[in-house]
This record gives sequence, structure tokens and C-alpha cells, in this order.
Amino acid sequence: MARISVLDDEVSLEEPTLVEGFPGVGLVGKIATDHMIEAHEMVHYANVHCDGLPRVAVYRESNPALTTPVRLYADPDRDLVALRSDVPVHPNAATEVANCLDSWFAETETFPVFLSGLGREKGEEPPALYGVATGNGGDALERADVENPNESGLVSGPTGAMLAESLERDRDAVGLVVESDPQFPDPEAARILIRKGIDPIAGTDTPTDGLVDQAEEIREAKRSFAERMQEANEESSQAEPLKMFQ
Repeated sequence: MARISVLDDEVSLEEPTLVEGFPGVGLVGKIATDHMIEAHEMVHYANVHCDGLPRVAVYRESNPALTTPVRLYADPDRDLVALRSDVPVHPNAATEVANCLDSWFAETETFPVFLSGLGREKGEEPPALYGVATGNGGDALERADVENPNESGLVSGPTGAMLAESLERDRDAVGLVVESDPQFPDPEAARILIRKGIDPIAGTDTPTDGLVDQAEEIREAKRSFAERMQEANEESSQAEPLKMFQ
């Protein structure tokens, strides 16, 4: 049964901003979300039980307690929620997962910020970032000075499904798309997501020096995850150009 199981009833959220971290191209969403959880010392707030998520249990070093592979972390002082996923989501399950989470967004009046990587070979310039929106989400992009897309494209995976759900329901939401390494974890692109997108929208101030100083360490830590995704052909979320006449 699809549900969000709250673990800490003492956490008080009003109209939280949610940062979504399903893994995709460059693992940028996951790296950014994991970093924000650690940087802001966010608490494990809820477990996510959605039809379509892999039926697996996760355990941590020095802790015997099992948990779900997709979880919500909260920072009530900043009215911030982060979705952390330890598993890729099969494209065939993306709609089920999106429907499950959208119900919780509606109940809690959550403003979601969806994250996606756009595969690009690395160049001399920093990765470009642009935003898309549904409902009145464009107001948040304008306030944060996030640029509009410079080409047509689409977002797939659970991130794309959640954006499509927001579009259908005319819910306020934004999607941030950042140019990312198409083959390897990309901490630099994740840093751009945080500094130029998430922080201005959520009103947070997240230290990101560690993402630069420890870039190689982060790549190594996430590399096996990225390889498992590629082997299983279950790229969770990605943006891609529409290469057709329009």
C-alpha cells in the first residue's frame, strides 16, 4: 500500500520546500541531496512506501536498524525536506511512484524542487543550469534568477513523471536541469545545482566547499552505484534534448 510513514511526529513543517534526489545522469540529484542532508544535519523524518519502489531493505554501518531505500529527511528550522534514494527506479514504475508522492505533496502543501542532469561532455566552462516550472513555479525561478532553457527537451524517469503529475494538476513546482557528465558521478554539477538553484529557491545557505575539495572521493564513493544503474539499464531520471523538427 502506498504511504508515507512519518517517524518523528515532533517535526513541524508548514509549507516545506522539498528537494528531490532520485539518482540520474551524473547522480547530480542524489549527490546534491545527500550533501544537503549532511550539511544541514537533517533528521530522518519519514519512510517512503510506494508501489513501484524495489522491495529491498537498507542497513547502515554500525547500525542494525533496517529502513526503506527511499526516505525523507527534514530540517524544520528551514522548513526543508529532502528525498534520499538509495535505489534507481525502473522507468516502468515511474508513474506509480509519482502518484504516490504527489498525494503527500498535496496533503502537506509541499513545494517540490525536482533535479535532473543533462548529459554533456565536460568543457572549460562551468556546467550550465536552467529551470522549468508548472503552476506558479516560474515565480520562484524568476526570484532565484535561474535561466530559461536554451533548447527544447524532455525529462524522463521518476523526476519526469513527477513533473508531468504536477503539470496535470497545475501544482506549483520547479525542475532544475544541469549539464552533467554522462558517464560518471559529477560533484561539480551538483554544486552548481545547490548554489545557483536550490539555495536561492529554498532560501538556504549550504556550504559546498566539500563537494569541490572531495570531488574525487565522492566520485569513487558513488561510482559503483552509477555502474549498477548502467548495468541494469534503469537510469532513474535524466533530461535530454528533443532532436526533431518542431
